Amino acid sequence: MDGTARLWTTIAAERTAFADLLDTLTPAQWATPSLCPAWTVHAVVAHLVSAQDAGVGAKLAAAVRGRGVPSRVTEVLAEQYAVRSAAELVSRFRALADARFAPPGMGPRAPLTDVMVHRLDVAVPLGLVVDRPPDAWGPVLDFLVSRTPMLGVLRRGFPQATYRATDLGWQHGSGPEVHGPAAALGSVLAGRPALAGWLGGPGVDAVRTWVEA
Repeated sequence: MDGTARLWTTIAAERTAFADLLDTLTPAQWATPSLCPAWTVHAVVAHLVSAQDAGVGAKLAAAVRGRGVPSRVTEVLAEQYAVRSAAELVSRFRALADARFAPPGMGPRAPLTDVMVHRLDVAVPLGLVVDRPPDAWGPVLDFLVSRTPMLGVLRRGFPQATYRATDLGWQHGSGPEVHGPAAALGSVLAGRPALAGWLGGPGVDAVRTWVEA
């Protein structure tokens, strides 16, 4: 199995695991604000489903409504799917586990990043533990430090540091070290401050200031 095929296999496994988690949520949990600004848990799942399920016509129409602004286009598609019930969304998300759409030029690391980061967007505010092997975070961290536009925003350049995952053989950059679990690094590098407290090292204060700005 080549590297690309392996990534798609990982994506399918992580989507299925996420769907399993979503099946356990109560209506109140579905209505809880996520770590993703302005989105509830329900809206996050609607986004994940819409990204893979919406056809070319629907995406073109969303691009028109969103005036071509990537973050707004993403919101328009999510809004269209958010009218579906939680059960419908989970069922469709599970059915799309093997879907292979990726934004042009980005490859499978983009949808893998989507599912990995957004799962934490859901789990962290609900106080849920995500018990998954950390290996899937390697390609996600590589993607995040590439500073490719993703997750609805163009991320600001993060502080120069040596970023090191303590549960994975992954390291990037140079300068004062910032270390922690791969999931925490991924969430913070994606612009979420909630797990910044899980990070340590001499460069962590600069990273916390950056992500909380």
